[in-house]
Amino acid sequence: MNAAELIKKRKSRDLRSSLITYGIVVVFYIVVQTMVNTGHISSLMKGLLVPICVYVIAAVSLNLVVGISGELSLGHAGFMCLGAYASTFFTNVVGDGLPELPRFILAILIGACVAGFFGILIGIPVLRLKGDYLAIVTLAFGEIIKNLMNVIYAGVDDGGLHFATTDSGLKLGEGGKKIIKGALGISGTPKNSTFTIGIVLILITLFIVLNLINSRSGRAIMSTRDNRIAAESIGIPVTRFKLMAFSISAALAGVAGVLYAHNLATLTVKKFDYNTSILILVFVVLGGIGNIRGSMIAAVILTALPEMLRGLSNYRMLIYAIVLIVLMLFNWAPAARAFRSRILEKLPFGRRNAEKEES
Repeated sequence: MNAAELIKKRKSRDLRSSLITYGIVVVFYIVVQTMVNTGHISSLMKGLLVPICVYVIAAVSLNLVVGISGELSLGHAGFMCLGAYASTFFTNVVGDGLPELPRFILAILIGACVAGFFGILIGIPVLRLKGDYLAIVTLAFGEIIKNLMNVIYAGVDDGGLHFATTDSGLKLGEGGKKIIKGALGISGTPKNSTFTIGIVLILITLFIVLNLINSRSGRAIMSTRDNRIAAESIGIPVTRFKLMAFSISAALAGVAGVLYAHNLATLTVKKFDYNTSILILVFVVLGGIGNIRGSMIAAVILTALPEMLRGLSNYRMLIYAIVLIVLMLFNWAPAARAFRSRILEKLPFGRRNAEKEES
């Protein structure tokens, strides 16, 4: 088999794998939407559908940095915060001046661009660091963003936009509207986020991430993860490709923040703290580092599970902890990985997946 045939075969396998991933999302949407229409899902579970989409997007985007690029980032909630605040600020400034759908699409683009810009801004100096240093700097970035948003006041009047660091310092003219209110956040944002829009954004996120992974740039990113010295020795610009992955991940995190912010009556910064970054990292680790489908499944299960166990109030957290341990063992224990490899070998197109498990 010559090189052209090998490349064609690899592209065919990558396309088939991507279509399966898209299919999983579409089937999940059809099943859940059918259950909603037939009344088989409680109102509390319905309220979790948009947050599930938010965490799936966040987990897939973080996996691009942690799993594909091989860097540990603990500031993902900071990028979500930037996307959330930028988009809600835009939505409240524009108000009814635009129809609902175009306004929301523009809000998504603005949230992604702002988060992506800060991803580039932070990534240029930070991605020259390695290991724990990168994790510490990204963690500090997330906390800095959270504390800055706590002291920002912003509004709009006939004279334009106004910003201040204290409530008394924000001077608005007659008929002015205060939008960002420091620690009180932003209130009155239209709830434009829906489960359907969330699924569409998940599919767009998967399209971007999977196409990047299967491209030449994606293979260059993974080569820098596997052996930085070898990648540099053959002329691959390591920092540039890592910056590409980091900025795309930040922009997608901003999209998750937009979806989250437009599902709330009041947006406050306390949700975008260190614990949220760790929670998203838990989804990535439990789903399998570098495993996009695993991140999606872990995000869905671990977001919905506490609500599903609400009736078992005395044992809810115990069962939740057991599920975490089981997922960790299933993904990382050598015996479990060997068992999965044997099962995969018996399935169609499973041999390639089994080889990936063993590598």
